[in-house]
Amino acid sequence: MIRVEGDRGDLDLLFVSPHSHSHGVGYQAWCEVEKRHPEVKVWETITPYFEKRNIHFYVNRCGFAIVEYFNPHHLNPNMPNAEEEAKQFPDGLFRFEKRMK
Repeated sequence: MIRVEGDRGDLDLLFVSPHSHSHGVGYQAWCEVEKRHPEVKVWETITPYFEKRNIHFYVNRCGFAIVEYFNPHHLNPNMPNAEEEAKQFPDGLFRFEKRMK
């Protein structure tokens, strides 16, 4: 699931069946998203701190950078229920950005 508004894009969900992990499926899917939306200059996504596999995928495979760390002491200003989010993810969430060239 993605949302595109002007030159900004949000990756809300990228799901790959666990049976297909480590076969390049997620990376191919992400490359197709970028190809279909050349107007996007900045992509953004968020993933929980504990999701090491996601962090590796976004940073090392797709070229995103960690730009912010949301936690109980630094709530997500874009979430109307940020306090509930902090309770749900007590270890925090990383916000990633990918700036296109």
